Amino acid sequence: MIQERLAALREQMKKRNIAIYVVPTSDFHESEYVGTHFKARKFITGFTGSAGTAVITLTEAGLWTDGRYFVQAASQLEGTTVTLYRMGEEGVPTVNEYIEKTLKEGECIGFDGRVVNGHWGDELKKIADEKKGSLYVDEDLIDLIWEDRPPMSCEKAWVLDTKYSGRSTADKIAALRKEMEEKGATVHLLSSLYDISWLLNIRGNDISYVPVVLSYLSMTKDTCTWFLQEEIIDENLRKYLNENGIKTQPYNAFYDYVKTLDQETILMDRSVVNYRICNNIVESNKVIDDADPTVAMKSVKNKTEVDNTRNAHVKDAVAMCKFMYWLKTNVGKIPMTEISASDYLAGLRAEQEGFLDLSFDTICGYADHGAIVHYAATPESDIELKPEGLLLVDSGGHYLEGTTDITRTFALGPVTDEMKADFTRVCRSNMNLANVRFLHGCTGRNIDIVAREPLWETGKDYKHGTGHGVGYVLNVHEGPNSFRWQNSATAKECVFEEGMITTDEPGIYIEGKYGIRLENELVCHEGEKNEFGQFMYFENITYVPIDLDAIDPDQMTETEKRRLNEYHEGVYRTVSPFLEGEELAWLKQATRAI
Repeated sequence: MIQERLAALREQMKKRNIAIYVVPTSDFHESEYVGTHFKARKFITGFTGSAGTAVITLTEAGLWTDGRYFVQAASQLEGTTVTLYRMGEEGVPTVNEYIEKTLKEGECIGFDGRVVNGHWGDELKKIADEKKGSLYVDEDLIDLIWEDRPPMSCEKAWVLDTKYSGRSTADKIAALRKEMEEKGATVHLLSSLYDISWLLNIRGNDISYVPVVLSYLSMTKDTCTWFLQEEIIDENLRKYLNENGIKTQPYNAFYDYVKTLDQETILMDRSVVNYRICNNIVESNKVIDDADPTVAMKSVKNKTEVDNTRNAHVKDAVAMCKFMYWLKTNVGKIPMTEISASDYLAGLRAEQEGFLDLSFDTICGYADHGAIVHYAATPESDIELKPEGLLLVDSGGHYLEGTTDITRTFALGPVTDEMKADFTRVCRSNMNLANVRFLHGCTGRNIDIVAREPLWETGKDYKHGTGHGVGYVLNVHEGPNSFRWQNSATAKECVFEEGMITTDEPGIYIEGKYGIRLENELVCHEGEKNEFGQFMYFENITYVPIDLDAIDPDQMTETEKRRLNEYHEGVYRTVSPFLEGEELAWLKQATRAI
């Protein structure tokens, strides 16, 4: 199947004299997750992970992905003739390095200019120019060979009330115009779906698990124009838009609109805005290539958002605790698999008031599947859960009050000493970060070592960031705040501010054996201010037990045990009012002091 698709693509490449064709994981907006219409990279390689880039030549095909997906990609690419390039590994070229080495004099690089951002498009153009070659960017070759391609999503949109958002659309627009004025911009082009949804206090359903609307937006000092599939606008939404002075135009009209801009100073983030839009801007304009101001604005949650998010986590904790009780009391007694357990948890979340949707596709990996960082169970891979070993469950939900993301690893029965030792290290890592105190001005790069130290001391590590920002009824992975020790092209460093919500999720993954990850969400607060500066601290807002059946207290210091006990005291105090009978008795035992 994949080989036939590659052959069909190569025929289209030959007709256009394209030597190399690039297929990223992206929609027209650089979204992290994309709708089914945009899953071109999955179509052409068979790899289903959420991150990766395919590069196809007339004789070779490669798939580049990061450490979260090495195990999964190796399995899914088997027999496809697509070579796996493990990003970041020693001796592995980057996508650009591979293209530069492979492209011959005078040859052409092709890609759909709508799914490659402006910065990357410039880099590819530079490679082509140095080889006296060319780019082919105005056609989507995958579309020509994908016969049953799903249509673009066109779901209804809805307004997020100010009692949830905590800030009116008019106020946000005024603040954005002030930022534009300070930067000297007369026009701001916005193509990030997350930022548009936040700015307009509007949510949708055009990407699974991400409540956004496929759209673009143009802001001037006098006008705000939203480019979207206008058939989704009902009477109530039109009234809301009119009240806020928001005009609309058809989605695809944005490409022609930017051609009409003349002698303007345009603020836009070319690492987000796609290459075709960038190329449509005429030279008479001045472009300020900078981060969208809304990125920093929405990363700092207001008091309403923080308070609501705590409430969302209480609801989520009730569902998670009921799941943990069900799992640990029934495993080995009733039929149970990765998929059926995941479905049961989804059902418990759906019972909670204000529940909207899952915030991402649940990761439920038992035994060696837990070592696949972003494992997604399929009917083919689904396995039975047994009363032994470890089960890793990474899941979350969207509620009207906020978005949650939590990982717990459960001992389903007897576990080895090695598992206990690693589980305890991960627990120590999680608690270290949650309890860190630091001076204002620190970034996630400064703090990441606090989490990794218990692993690094034994020569172990995990190939993913320690934490990421979380959107408010938006994308579960939100920047710019994060914990990571390495610089990242997609996650720029930022100073931690009061109101930022960030995950805390260290892990250990032993390929072929087991995986362990423990994830909570932390709210940043200002603490003491003295002659040394403004100190900051985190508040833990995830209220679910860490499985004590997998903890070895002998490996923990008295301080570490105290921190875990205090955490569990808070879990019991928060969740116990919502449980009764056997579930309540179980929670008391699950949060016992060690």
